[in-house]
Amino acid sequence: MESNLNLNIDYNISESEKANMPYRLRNITEMIIENRLIPHDDLYEILLDKNISLNDLCLSASLIRNEGKKNIVTFSPKIFVPLTQVCSDVCSYCTFREDPKSYDTIFLKEDYILDLAQKADLMGCKEVLFTLGERPERKFPIVKKWLKDHGYISTIEYLSSISELVASQTNLFPHGNPGTMTRNDMKRLKESNVSLGLMLENISDRLSEPGGPHEFAASKRPKARLKTIENAGKLQIPFTTGILVGIGETKIERLDSIFAIKKINENYGHIQELIIQNFRAKTDIPMKSHPEPHIQDFIWTIAATRIIMGTNANIQVPPNLNEGYYENFLSAGINDWGGISPLTIDYVNPEAPWPTIEQLNQKTTEKGFELKPRLPIYPEFIKSKNAQFKNSSLLSKKIDSSVDSKGFVNGGIFNYVKVKRPTIA
Repeated sequence: MESNLNLNIDYNISESEKANMPYRLRNITEMIIENRLIPHDDLYEILLDKNISLNDLCLSASLIRNEGKKNIVTFSPKIFVPLTQVCSDVCSYCTFREDPKSYDTIFLKEDYILDLAQKADLMGCKEVLFTLGERPERKFPIVKKWLKDHGYISTIEYLSSISELVASQTNLFPHGNPGTMTRNDMKRLKESNVSLGLMLENISDRLSEPGGPHEFAASKRPKARLKTIENAGKLQIPFTTGILVGIGETKIERLDSIFAIKKINENYGHIQELIIQNFRAKTDIPMKSHPEPHIQDFIWTIAATRIIMGTNANIQVPPNLNEGYYENFLSAGINDWGGISPLTIDYVNPEAPWPTIEQLNQKTTEKGFELKPRLPIYPEFIKSKNAQFKNSSLLSKKIDSSVDSKGFVNGGIFNYVKVKRPTIA
């Protein structure tokens, strides 16, 4: 993805900048800030209007973000644990997935995971991100045998057991990304996971047609993924989802996908985070020659997402996939950097190291924002008065002892970077 763009919109937006916005965009921006209803057709029209500059769209997105999130940008100090990389799906852009190599390497073992979590605990990490392949026992008999030999019926059941172990024996909080899930799966995982996640990626069935990136990935059918996201809402589970940009979709299909997520969230209020992730070409994937999205196109998508989702949404872009220019995304309306690990790599994108928390803090503060660490459950869900969002008694006690009065990690950024604490008069 080309990076020849530098947006100079920081947190402090001048009145003259606002006044110079195109009238119609400024009017819609004010309506969004006032939480007034805007017809979807009007949003499609203005977002696709070629006469409105990218800078103006970013200015609108920034104003909307500032209204709801002020100058706070968050991240989750985490470890990434690939419980299994064996997967029943085959996506054309994935390097994470693998066939089983041997019986003993199908799943990571309890002792290894617990030791890793304890090391992460000492480093101030708060999240264990469990990522795994889509129900590998459906395709591979050796996986089914491993699970049966170890007393489990399914991969989800093993994930639940490991999550309970980590939740009960460390100060870390599990966040599971196991693919599509049934309501019973999620009910079980809710006892040990403070939140769950599943990327929608895109709502277009066209991407599952022959030759498309999801041709051999049954779980990537939009209907299956939307059902999981909606069921999480019915169960009132704080949920992370998002879209993947640059896999062959059109701009309209991206907008359709964001609107689909918004519609579900309007019904249940459980979407805690929306990730906008860019496709990265790699040498060992079928889509290795597929062009990455242009930086301007990607930033347009980020700004459009903020404008559609409004003031209160948490919108994230992974900084490790955009080294050297990720600070520009703050100018497009994001308010979160996602998980950053001082200990483990990004196993989905092993070629892309995370920035250090010190680097992330510097880039964020240079744009006029304050970086704060969070748990894998966002502060607004911790402080929610909706009893249905409450976690299990084990998790609730851990949460209460881990956060300050506003729901951020106790001690803040000073746990992770060497910066001077402000003097309190």
